[in-house]
Parts: sequence; structure tokens; C-alpha cells
Amino acid sequence: MKARSAILYTVLRLLAFLVPFGILMLFPVFRELYWLAAIFAALIGLSLSLLFLRRPLDDVSSGLAERRQRVRRADAVKDEDVEDAAADAARPASADDA
Repeated sequence: MKARSAILYTVLRLLAFLVPFGILMLFPVFRELYWLAAIFAALIGLSLSLLFLRRPLDDVSSGLAERRQRVRRADAVKDEDVEDAAADAARPASADDA
């Protein structure tokens, strides 16, 4: 996974929340009910990210999927090595019995 795409997506998501929150805090009613401003800003940020941040999300998701595939391939190689070693260890024991 490219760290740049993950950082970019994180920064854009934070901005999608913080900018509407800052604008809402300019209204006097939201200064008293800051929790309501946070809820509205979260909903606005979610909507903006669904509409405009699809490509950065796809980049991050594909990077995570590639990383998971590499880890699985590395684990599969390790499993094969362990199985081969166990099979090799079992052969001399059975040859001595015969």
C-alpha cells in the first residue's frame, strides 16, 4: 500500500468534516449546541466523501488488498516449507522401521 494515498485520503476525510464543522460553528445556535454541529458536520462529511473521494478510497483499498495478498503468499510458502520438513522428517523414521 502506498502511504501517500492513505495519508491523502485521511487528510481529505478530515477536511470533509472540519470545514463544515467550522462553518456551522459560525452560526450562533450551533455555538450553544456544538454536539448538533458535530452531527451535521459528520453527515455532510460522509456525503462529501461518498460523492468526491471514491478514487482515493479505491487506491487505498486496492493497496490494502495487494498487501494482504503478499502476506498470504508469504504464509503459504512458509506452510509448504513446514509441510516439506515434516514429510522429510517422517521418511527416515519409517525407513528404520522397515
